[in-house]
Amino acid sequence: MYDTILVPIELSHKHSGVNAAKIAKKLIVDGGEIILLNVMADIPAFIEFVMPKDVLNKSKERILAELTKIAKDEGIDTNVELRSGHAADSILRVAESHNVDLIIIASHQPGLSNYFLGSTAARVVRHALCPVLVDR
Repeated sequence: MYDTILVPIELSHKHSGVNAAKIAKKLIVDGGEIILLNVMADIPAFIEFVMPKDVLNKSKERILAELTKIAKDEGIDTNVELRSGHAADSILRVAESHNVDLIIIASHQPGLSNYFLGSTAARVVRHALCPVLVDR
């Protein structure tokens, strides 16, 4: 059993993230903390410059609302976080800053580019300072 579990969720693969959250619910100790995390890719400055400011804010609000809904639907008392940047790096930074005991991350079927570059899950597994459970 674990005291603090981080569950990164990519909303384009929501079903996989929900499964990872269900696993976290089974593995957390009473009074433990589950953190649902979504990482938005950085927007290049030249695009951000011409983008209406409310578009980015509305997108962030939608993501946080979706994470909160997942937690509520699964009966998980959790914290939700949104970060921006490179997915694997952001996941690792959040894990370290919260001193998590376990990361539960979904793995998707790799495409050709993943064989050459490595998937987010693979990068997290290779560099995490805590155990990582990969849900396939």
